[in-house]
Amino acid sequence: MSSGDMEDQDGLRVEPFSKEAFVVIGMEGSTREGKNFVKRLWERANARFPEIAPLAKRNDAGRLVGIWGAMTDFDRTFQPWAHFQEGLYLAGVECLDDAEAPEGWTRWQVPGFSYLRVSEEGEDTFPRMLRYLSEREITLVGAVQECIDPGTGKCDLLFPVQRLEGEDH
Repeated sequence: MSSGDMEDQDGLRVEPFSKEAFVVIGMEGSTREGKNFVKRLWERANARFPEIAPLAKRNDAGRLVGIWGAMTDFDRTFQPWAHFQEGLYLAGVECLDDAEAPEGWTRWQVPGFSYLRVSEEGEDTFPRMLRYLSEREITLVGAVQECIDPGTGKCDLLFPVQRLEGEDH
């Protein structure tokens, strides 16, 4: 474990992580669409990915920087989902800051936050992390985000604990 990592008694690896505001273009849906709506969004986004591939942010090796399951409340203020069960979801890819969404796609600018990052290791990761935060009296200041590393397929959950300065919404 690096010096920035923390670990709870259950072996949950938690790491501080900061990210400035960034753009995600993807397929938007809502928990109001019922069970499996996220799966359906990813199927639509993956099927139409060539339409936004030129807008995607890439690293020096030409690989995608990040695939995002971005989340926000219904007011689009990037607050946590109501009861952690109701809100909006965007299945998409991190894009260039000036990228505009093509027809049928949605563009979100996710504010910059300091996060606590944990690798998703199963369905119990989210409730374990909420317990971790509660035990330490840490309050979420925004919606939890999912970031998938395109190279490894590994999914991290990002729990925002502080808005970065200059992020006013």
